[in-house]
Amino acid sequence: MELSDENGIAPASAQGLRGRVAIVTGASRGVGRALVEEFTAQGAHVVAVARGAELLNELATKIGPACIPFACDLTSSESVENLARFVDEKWKRLDILIGNAAIMGPRTLVSALDESGWAHVIDTNVTANWRLVHAFDRLLRASSAGRAIFMTSGSGSRAQMAAGRGAYAISKAALDALARTYASETIESAVRVMLANPGPLRTGLRASVAPNEDPMSLRTPADFAPKVLEMCLESWTQTGRIYDFPLDKVLDFVGPA
Repeated sequence: MELSDENGIAPASAQGLRGRVAIVTGASRGVGRALVEEFTAQGAHVVAVARGAELLNELATKIGPACIPFACDLTSSESVENLARFVDEKWKRLDILIGNAAIMGPRTLVSALDESGWAHVIDTNVTANWRLVHAFDRLLRASSAGRAIFMTSGSGSRAQMAAGRGAYAISKAALDALARTYASETIESAVRVMLANPGPLRTGLRASVAPNEDPMSLRTPADFAPKVLEMCLESWTQTGRIYDFPLDKVLDFVGPA
């Protein structure tokens, strides 16, 4: 799969996200935490989602009532449905869905990856996002401008895939297809669906896969967050494309010639 570029993303609009309702998964650290901080600063009500409650509660205490912590196991359909029920009962709509939670999984050859390692990565990085789409489609369509953004990786869209990435790159390629399919299915609605590739950022996940890298050479999740915010605005019209932060460009997926 190759990508073709067009325009980049302009600095975030001053109109902000006032009154908009957002969900951010993987919200307790890294990119997710930065997005919660950015969105609430721009006036959104944010349901911050992660598996564990401790870091979420700490974040909510720091930010205040605009951040609503919600411990949720995204690998459980029941847990995701409980999250959807909470949003439905409180707001009757969802304006922004950020599918950010992901794991790297074992870095090994596909032929050497055991079934449990494969299943855990695919369930967390792909199926969990399908669960979110399944549970929140009606609430996104109830918004005047529903926005769904899924965090992907360049490792899933290389013309030549790298060896030894295990299930991670495969999961991101599948996530790309999921998001693009959902974009096609919502094209006649007010919902817009985008993928976003943050590239190397100063996060714990990056440190785990590149331990010898100087973290101070990398940009931060806070640098990336305003670019994601721009795609969540009501004025955003593009769908089914990918924003690449290292290039600062919105790209199209290009099929075989």
